[in-house]
Amino acid sequence: MNDLAEIANYLDAQGRVKNWPSRRNRKYQLSVLKYLASKLDANALYSEREVNALLNQHHTFGDPALLRRELFETGLLNRKRDGSAYWLTPENLTLVSPTKDEIIGLDYPDG
Repeated sequence: MNDLAEIANYLDAQGRVKNWPSRRNRKYQLSVLKYLASKLDANALYSEREVNALLNQHHTFGDPALLRRELFETGLLNRKRDGSAYWLTPENLTLVSPTKDEIIGLDYPDG
């Protein structure tokens, strides 16, 4: 899976996002966002708290609000105007969630 290999530097051995790519690496930011969006159920409605909880399961740098805003701003996640419900925008998602074997098979940089 080329997209997953592309973001390997941003994932830990458990497949969690360990750091956020810099703004000059927008391509990688978008790939990381698609990866995180693939963790959401396309048929579910989520509260903000539920979105944050899911994002916290899949990243380690402690900023679910940044990730939630970025997912919304890129159109991968949609929400009600008042923020009371969130849902995945599947037509914008092209990256399939990797299997555990694909994550284990990645080459991770030291550190």
